[in-house]
Amino acid sequence: MIGHQEAEKAIIDAWSAGCLHHAWLLAGPQGIGKAAFASRVARFLATHDSGGQGGTGEQGGAIALDDPGDGAAGRLVEAGNHPEIVRLERQPKEKGKELARNITIDQVRTMIRRLYLSLSLGHWRVVIIDAVDDLETDGANALLKTLEEPPARTVFLLVSHSPGRLLPTIRSRCRTLRFQPLDPDVMTAWLHELRPMLDRAEARAIVAASGGLPGKALALIDSDVAAMEKKLLAIVAGGDPDNRLREALAREVGGASNRARLELVIDIVPGLLARLARERPVSEIAPVLAGWDRVQRTVRDAVRGSYDGAMVGFEIGNCLAELAPREG
Repeated sequence: MIGHQEAEKAIIDAWSAGCLHHAWLLAGPQGIGKAAFASRVARFLATHDSGGQGGTGEQGGAIALDDPGDGAAGRLVEAGNHPEIVRLERQPKEKGKELARNITIDQVRTMIRRLYLSLSLGHWRVVIIDAVDDLETDGANALLKTLEEPPARTVFLLVSHSPGRLLPTIRSRCRTLRFQPLDPDVMTAWLHELRPMLDRAEARAIVAASGGLPGKALALIDSDVAAMEKKLLAIVAGGDPDNRLREALAREVGGASNRARLELVIDIVPGLLARLARERPVSEIAPVLAGWDRVQRTVRDAVRGSYDGAMVGFEIGNCLAELAPREG
């Protein structure tokens, strides 16, 4: 877990003061670490007292979410067996590993029944909903009623990738913690700590493609981002007058079996265009920005339609080819 010190301080300060809000909305882009943060908060509350006494860590310094607290409770958390940590998330369908589209009303009802049982261990019960965006409409309404009249000693941690789409009444009953993309320097240092042998060019390409999202960086780390970026830059450098590079790109990302490569290209291009905009004279920035907008429209249209990977790849290649330096 990297970054998000302000969110950690908000939780610790509220707990130390004895005024821990009953519902927290963890809002930010997917892959930024909201679910990991929720797990850290749940572990802290499961292994510490009710708060309100201030507090210092074991070494005498300010207490932090990662302070170990009660060892026995901590071991239950690590094993996934702590009775007072409740998680709601989409479940696998009956056949295969594909997840259900929503968190169902039945899951919410089961959770609500559990909330009114007496605490069997510790001072807090913690409910993590990951993501609250996935609730069925009936489930969202049932959750709202519980947030309006919350059980004692219960803290809700609602992970949301799109908080604007939630019921305003749910948002109004939560204290919101906003998670912002991390600084490129922070991401680069973290990547080098995680993978000391990672090539510098590869690290730079991963950081640019991740957009400051650690989860996306982890997904990209074994995807040979630098090699794909090199192919895209080759189109920019020469303009690909015979379409050879664009056709090769279309083949590489076309078809269902190559969806991961297509998503990799979609992740890489915004960062690549941003770098081109920084490197080029002011008079040449407008075409780069127009190319960025065109790529975004292409991706949106593809998602709404049949998502023809080869077409998307070739059109992205067209956008890059138009940015080739002009002679004279």
